[in-house]
Amino acid sequence: MIVDRDKCIGCTLCKQDCIVSDIEMIDKKAHIRNLTCIKCGHCIAICPVKAVSCDDEEEYSMEEVMPYEKEEFTIDADKLMNFMKFRRSVRLFKQQDVEEEKIEKIIEAGRFTQTSTNIQDVSYTVVKDNIQELRGVILGTLNMMADKMLSNEETPKHLLKYAHMWKRMYDSFVENPNGEDKLFFKAPLLIIVKAQNEIDGGLASAKMELMVDALGLGTYFSGFFERAAAMNPKIGEMIGLKEGEKIISCMVIGYPRVEYKRTVPRKEARITRM
Repeated sequence: MIVDRDKCIGCTLCKQDCIVSDIEMIDKKAHIRNLTCIKCGHCIAICPVKAVSCDDEEEYSMEEVMPYEKEEFTIDADKLMNFMKFRRSVRLFKQQDVEEEKIEKIIEAGRFTQTSTNIQDVSYTVVKDNIQELRGVILGTLNMMADKMLSNEETPKHLLKYAHMWKRMYDSFVENPNGEDKLFFKAPLLIIVKAQNEIDGGLASAKMELMVDALGLGTYFSGFFERAAAMNPKIGEMIGLKEGEKIISCMVIGYPRVEYKRTVPRKEARITRM
């Protein structure tokens, strides 16, 4: 990070807000030592005179920096709450492709999500053309898992229903790959979120889901994909999983062919106050 000394007014706001204490005042001007800096950008965001910029334009372009404008950046809290209450997990999709510009906006929502120590460890795999190939590997894996579960007398009874379901899904795929799809429900798009830190990836996934809804699309998170990927390393290879990364979520995305009319009830929040 760099401070333009001609612009700096010595207000010390950047120094006060620096979580890693990398900013000092020299001759009443801010100086960034760049010893412990994690490029979080707080100094850029808080400076009242735009005196701070990034010294790495290749990875951190200052062209992306936007000045705060209340009308453009403020969301009414009640409307935001209603927006979140109304979201549904969608499993009925139109046979309509998702436009590339909408895919980019969804990933942008993940890219601008906060990460621990600004590590920015979240990555994404976009699956469009090879959904059927990936589906076949996943269903084959689930079928093998089901066989083991059914042959093990110690398998909990509540899990046996999933074993039978996975076998039906696999048999249906083998019989007619283009027939019924109870895995991805014929959605045209998957976005798989990967990260070293599970919280980083989870936060990104949650914000991406909000963007999906805002774009008029629908999604649900495929737990079956995650179970299969945990058992079969080939799935990780197919989606470009790097060493140290974990699969955080698989978002199944498309245009809904169902229209919901209202929100639904939820249990009361369980709260511990101290």
